[in-house]
Amino acid sequence: MKSMNLTITAVAGLLAISASCALAQDWPQWRGPNRDGKASAFSAPKTWPTELTQKWKVTVGLGDATPALVGDKLYVFAREGDDEVIRCLDAANGKELWQEKYAAQAVSGPPAQHSGPRSSPAVADGKVVTIGVGGVLSCVDAANGKLLWRKDDFSGAWPRFYTASSPIITGGLCIAQLGGESNGGIVAYDLATGDQKWKWTGDGTAYASPILLTIEGTKMLVTLTAKKIVGLGVTDGKLLWEAPFETRGMNYNAATPIVDGQTVIYTGAGRGTKAMKIEKTGDGFAAKELWSNADNAVQFNTPVLKGGQIYGLSQKSVIFCLDAKDGKTLWTTELGGRGFGSIVDAGSVLLALTPKGELAVFEPSDKEYKKLANYKVADTETYAYPVAAGKGVFVKEKDSLSLWNVD
Repeated sequence: MKSMNLTITAVAGLLAISASCALAQDWPQWRGPNRDGKASAFSAPKTWPTELTQKWKVTVGLGDATPALVGDKLYVFAREGDDEVIRCLDAANGKELWQEKYAAQAVSGPPAQHSGPRSSPAVADGKVVTIGVGGVLSCVDAANGKLLWRKDDFSGAWPRFYTASSPIITGGLCIAQLGGESNGGIVAYDLATGDQKWKWTGDGTAYASPILLTIEGTKMLVTLTAKKIVGLGVTDGKLLWEAPFETRGMNYNAATPIVDGQTVIYTGAGRGTKAMKIEKTGDGFAAKELWSNADNAVQFNTPVLKGGQIYGLSQKSVIFCLDAKDGKTLWTTELGGRGFGSIVDAGSVLLALTPKGELAVFEPSDKEYKKLANYKVADTETYAYPVAAGKGVFVKEKDSLSLWNVD
């Protein structure tokens, strides 16, 4: 009996290890660990199956926010009725471990079709940070959901389609783009206490989320605002450099910039895709344009950089590939539908998820679009990023979340 117990214990241990390996790569914030759309530990099969296996599916509420994956926990931000709800789920089976909720801002007009949050949670240092549709910033304990602090410093102000920018956590700070297009700003809070550390109000807020860039020891926050692209000092919020990026008509700034060494690549519908080099100049910094491609750009998502190529999905649902060195278009192909989809670098392959709930798998190539497989992974519209980890892909659709096995 003792040997049998030891055998059972050993098997249970192996199963636990296997489950852990299946979720080997964290996706703790908007666009992954480095906010670059890379799922580096995803295990792509040698031969893609005819169909994917759905392991579980649970109802979690309305919203377009991408879940965060940390270890064996999923942190999901959505709307149920009049509340915005932060949930923690067991990633292996989708079971709820805890939830925290508060009264949400009502969403009216055309955006009411998407009344749930758009901003993705950020998880670090044992805390989960979210931004609701009305700009309410919350920080809860990742272990139990206990509210640690909540802020609404731009109360009643948000962009015309409500808040979509996702917060970033770095160096003990939570930094968020808040407020509206004419009365917004970027604010840094102490992650532990919620105390404000600095505020920059040099331009209003659109929908883009920030990324980090370090040049000669200076760590800066790079982001698109309502009418500009800016670089701010992370520790003090000081403006280090800026360049105009004016919106036109119904176009707006929503894409996260791509950082490649000292190069920053940014994009917007109607204005094309551009690249600039950020250089140290005496006591300051300067932004020098490297190239501009007026033909291909994105509106609702962010391209990925892989192997010297930029892969993006335009608002016309056209996948394009640009040369990152000079911005020249290498190829384009039409997917059909609406261009709200997202592209993830999953190692040996790229994953593109469209609003129709179709997951396209294709090879990185500077020559042509090489599709390997296509799967239906949602019954309703999908606007969140797919989270690829181990041998699974998590898909958030209109009001539910599912896990698909790629083996």
